[in-house]
Amino acid sequence: MDFEPSGGLTNASLVMQDQQTDTYWSLMKGSALAGELLGESLQELPVGEKVTWKEWRKKHPRTKVLSVNGQEDGRNPYGKYLTDTKGFRGLKAKDQRMETKTPIFAFHRAGESFAVDLGEVVSGASVAMPGGGELFLFREKRDSVMRSTTALYSATGFSKQEKDWVEDTSGARFDRATRRFESAPVEPVGGFDTYWYNWSLNNPATKVLQPESFDRSNGMGKRTAR
Repeated sequence: MDFEPSGGLTNASLVMQDQQTDTYWSLMKGSALAGELLGESLQELPVGEKVTWKEWRKKHPRTKVLSVNGQEDGRNPYGKYLTDTKGFRGLKAKDQRMETKTPIFAFHRAGESFAVDLGEVVSGASVAMPGGGELFLFREKRDSVMRSTTALYSATGFSKQEKDWVEDTSGARFDRATRRFESAPVEPVGGFDTYWYNWSLNNPATKVLQPESFDRSNGMGKRTAR
């Protein structure tokens, strides 16, 4: 199917429209809001990467840039929004588990919605997932808003050994430079770096995961959801 912006928003979230059926789709909910395919859900492919142009160009020097009439607009129309404590057009979170503009990593998995406070995953954190396995999340303190949170799932889990994070099955250590566990059986998890109000208004049944830095060798660490 072919998707395009509909021009509409729901709770400050983009609504897409498919060209085949004119069904309207909520980006944050991942499902149809109205139209012929009402009730259907989208399957997210975790292949996108949000980085700065400088970082991307270094990895992919032959990248082609899509433009309009050969012109690039270097302005940032979201500058004020990113620094404001208020939501889009004054929207506020109804769910008080976090403040309205708390930055989060949010995602859908197995039919449920989850969110993690990004302030808790700086330098890495692991959290137990309902149903088994663990999710590893990583950001550097210096990361800009234009850098995606690393999110990787392991069926067995992750441990912190001294300063390094290790995937338990393979023993592979996390490389901060590449943000990967090389040769480890991990699955990238697609999601959104967004704000609490934006996600929770669209997904009111969201479970908030609470990760902790974890040293399994000392038997320390407990991860819960609320």
